[in-house]
Parts: sequence; structure tokens; C-alpha cells
Amino acid sequence: MYIGIDIGTSEVKALLLGPDQRVIGSAGSALSVSRPHPGHSEQDPADWWTATQAALAALRAAHPAEYAATEAIGLSGQMHGAVLLGAQDRVLRPAILWNDTRSGTECAEMMADLPALSDLGGSLAMPGFTAPKLRWVARHEPEVFRQVSKVLLPKDHVRLMLTGEHVSDLSDASGTLWLDVRRRDWSDELLALTGLTRAHMPRLVEGSQAGGRLKADVAQALGLRPDTVVAGGAGDNAASAVGMGAVEAGQGFLSLGTSGVLFVVTPDYQPNAASATHAFCHAVPGRWHQMSVMLSAASALQWVSHLLGAANAGEVATRAAALSASDRAASPLFLPYLSGERTPHNDAKVRGSFHGLDFDTNAARLGYAVMEGVSFGLLDGLAALHAAGSTVSRLSLVGGGARSGFWAQMLASALDVDIVTHGGSAVGGALGAARLGALAVGAPMASVCLPPPVDTVYRPDPAERALLAPRHDLFRSLYRRP
Repeated sequence: MYIGIDIGTSEVKALLLGPDQRVIGSAGSALSVSRPHPGHSEQDPADWWTATQAALAALRAAHPAEYAATEAIGLSGQMHGAVLLGAQDRVLRPAILWNDTRSGTECAEMMADLPALSDLGGSLAMPGFTAPKLRWVARHEPEVFRQVSKVLLPKDHVRLMLTGEHVSDLSDASGTLWLDVRRRDWSDELLALTGLTRAHMPRLVEGSQAGGRLKADVAQALGLRPDTVVAGGAGDNAASAVGMGAVEAGQGFLSLGTSGVLFVVTPDYQPNAASATHAFCHAVPGRWHQMSVMLSAASALQWVSHLLGAANAGEVATRAAALSASDRAASPLFLPYLSGERTPHNDAKVRGSFHGLDFDTNAARLGYAVMEGVSFGLLDGLAALHAAGSTVSRLSLVGGGARSGFWAQMLASALDVDIVTHGGSAVGGALGAARLGALAVGAPMASVCLPPPVDTVYRPDPAERALLAPRHDLFRSLYRRP
């Protein structure tokens, strides 16, 4: 048996996986986020450990025999968070999270100080990443910065609690802006931008390698075997890819959740930072991946549903699906930049808008416009990945938006790729983490990294593509209009 633990922003989830890759059970424990100032987002690392113990206790209570037979644990987690440790691994301040935006000035300074930053780190410097957060702390909290002995990512602080070791994996470390992503090693040049050295960093392992073993006292408290292997694990998106069997070049997924993520596996390092994509190490050796990220995806449909007084987003999607082709062509265009945009614009200040409203605009047309606008944003992200050399012909669709067959079909036509959904199959970071645990104790990748059963396949529709193409051309032109 294998356990996967996913340290999310709102929940810690634990999943128990059998040797046949069947999910035995899962459990979760909620987390809260502190926002002490506008643009700040923090969590107490102790809360992750408390929630991890609670989730594991629930899993143990529901499946005692299988739980006790656990051979390895894998970890997945929210990326980019900064856990600052002093002497004796004392936490110096609350962790600064991925969605914290305080370090914009520091990002601009880092890009100016080291023009090669994006080639080394695979991304532009953005406030979400870890390194700018440390530069901010050095400037605004110098007493704290002087005490920093180690910097860990969220899931790696949980690993510290489990194993007593400072270790990270290459996929999660790629999101720090301290890693030379091509070489899969820390970069002295990037570390120097924040006044740090390799001594401040955890030891690096591949996600599918052992990254420590349970301490005896922890194993006893958790009801697990002493010396249980803890795998390197992965950042949340790379772990999700492993959970969907996306480990070979050209495989990928589209996550249509609060944000929108396009993830494609690449055989080598293929950055395109100019279009605000991310090129990171994958969670398995010898592979990298590219990501495009848009900041408002299914959340944009939830927003317009609330404005329209609909019971839920599904109701608005159903109304949109009932529109005729002529109604869709007459719908307004929607720019989905409700909280700025990352790929391809890297524009934190841009905001969303409707274009082409008239007296014939109704709730169904507004709902359609939002779904289409998000689809166009993802198409722009895919174009950025193509520009860096990625090729993909099929994407798994996951996240809340995957419940709409109408939207899945629109995405297939807009992106010109096959879109597949997986129904109620377990996908996500916890499953991928459990699979990485299995790999860390010798299970073969061919039998572990399998795709989940396909529920439905959506193929590009020529008539829909013909309707969407001119609207996408106008959509793209609107971003630059005053």
C-alpha cells in the first residue's frame, strides 16, 4: 500500500493506494489562510502538520489493515511558498504563500540585476515565486532574514516533520527561481540575487526517489512501519500529471478550476519566458514540462453566475449550451482578466471586460461569452507553449469546469486537440504523490503511471472551429486596445 499526502492551500488530503493502483480511500482536513494586509497571503506551517495528522488518522480509522501495510509515502503540495527556518528548525514567521503579491518591486529588481534569470529559472520573476519573497523579507524584515538557516517549500516542511530531513524534489524546486532548471541543480547566480547560498537550500532528489524515512517516534504515533520510505514527491501540478499518467513527451492535461492550467510534458528543457510560460522539471527523471497559467478560469463562470442570480454555474452553462450558432456568433466577447493575467501577457493590472453588448444580450449569451473567453485565454496559452516547441494532440480535462460537456467540446474545437474527461475517477495531487511513493520503492513506471479510465472523448468540430476563429482574432486584438 502507498499513501499520498497533498498539502493544498485550503485542505490537506491523504489518499491510500493499493498495489493494483486502485484507490482504497481518502480523507481531508481543512486549512485557513491569513491575509494580514492587502496582497498578503500566509499560513502557519504548524497547521499543515496538524491537518496532515488529522487526515492520516481518518484514513487509518476507515481502513486500518490496508493503512498499516503502507510501504511508502509520497508528498505533493502547493508550490512557491516560503517557510523560513532558523536554528533548530524553528519557524521564524508565517509562511508566505503562492498567491501573495507583495514582492512585485523585488521581481523587477531581480530581472534587472540578472537578465539571464528567465533562461536559468525557466520563468520570468513573478511575485508568486519563492525567491522574490526572500528578497522582500531581507528588505522589510531584516531581523528575520538574518536568522534564516533553511528555506523550505510547504510540502517539504511536512517532510521535515515526518523524517527530520531537509529535502526537496526537482519539480517543486523549479518554482523557487533558485533552480537551474536545465541542469536540475541549484544555481549559485540565482541564489545570490536573494543573498542566499546552497547551505540555505534543502538537498535535492528526483520526485520518484526516496527523500527520507519516517522517524521512529513519528511512525509509532501515526501507526505506520518504522523507516517507511518518504518519496521526493512533487509540486501539485507535476503530481497531478503523474496521477493522470502524463509522464511522456506530448502528454498533458488542462485544469479548469479557479485558475486555468495547461501542462505538457517535454523531452528536454524548453523555456518561453517571454510569453509568461513556465518550464519546470517534471517529477520523474529525464523529463521536463511546460505550463501556461491563466488566473481566472472556472471562477469567471462562477462570478457571472452570481451576477445573473443563477443557482449555480451549471445552470448558466446549460443556458449557454442551448444557444443556436447564430446566437453564439452574436454574443459579446469577454476578456477573462478579472484578476490580471499571467500567460501570455504577464499583466497584473489588466482587467476583464465585455465587448459588443447590445439590447439582445441576455443571460445565456453572457454565460456563453464567459466560457468562450476562458477558452480563448487557454488557446493563447497553448500558442505560447507551441512557440516554445511543445506538441500535444490530446489533453485530459480536470477541475470543476470538466463537469460541463458543452465546455469540454468548445475547448476541443478552440484548441484543436482531443479533450478527454475521466468522470468520477480519482485524479489529482494526492494520487500522483502515492504513485511517486510506489516508484520510490521500486515499482515499475509502466505499471504505475497509468491514465485513469476515459469517460468521454471530445474531438474538434469543424463547424464550431469556423465560428470561433474570427471571434478569437477579435478577442486577441482587444487586449491591446485602449
